[in-house]
Amino acid sequence: MAISLVFLTGFIPPLLWLWFWLKEDPHPESRRSLFTSFVAGIAIVPFVLLAEYFWHRFALYAGISSGTSFSSLWLLVPWAFIEEVAKFGAAWWADLKQSVYDEPVDAVIYLITVALGFAAMENVLFLFKSMGANEGIFAILATANLRFIGATILHTVASGAVGVSIAFTFFHPERHSWNIWGGLILATVLHTAFNKFIMDAGSSGEVFQTFFLVWTLALILIFFFEKVKRIKS
Repeated sequence: MAISLVFLTGFIPPLLWLWFWLKEDPHPESRRSLFTSFVAGIAIVPFVLLAEYFWHRFALYAGISSGTSFSSLWLLVPWAFIEEVAKFGAAWWADLKQSVYDEPVDAVIYLITVALGFAAMENVLFLFKSMGANEGIFAILATANLRFIGATILHTVASGAVGVSIAFTFFHPERHSWNIWGGLILATVLHTAFNKFIMDAGSSGEVFQTFFLVWTLALILIFFFEKVKRIKS
């Protein structure tokens, strides 16, 4: 029962957010391509964790990070960059280099779909950690709720920013590479800032201030999403 609860609470929130974004898409994508994107987001999680582990070991070996603190920018910046590049890479492989990418708004939809698959798998791993620590059903639900209003939104906003950046070059391929890197840098900054604020938060009030900031960014993403829907050649 506990395992079922972990998967339900890990996957349902990202799927709800995915439903919201797909509802905003004026020309819905095929279920097959969306399923592929979501699964691609899930599939890259082990590789991301492995890459982050190796960076952590390197940082310890190089003496630029300690084994007791995970809030160092020497860890947070590379970890955020690894995750954002991995999510973009999954979207590129699954969608953006395929014929299904046929209008600007698709870039945003596919990046967000991959990000929500990634967030769902990440949620499950966090919830299994809570379960392994015997924190109880209520602690699992509390963790799921916090990730629903925090980390899941962060992944959506960060990857959505990359998608928006790419979308604006749909009719200008000569600027494509610049916008991809610009989007990835912005996503890395947002991701790093969120993690840093959460780890350094000294009270629940500071945590919810960070969540409020992320939700504000989500509203800004919705604004740009509407702009992308009106892009013409």
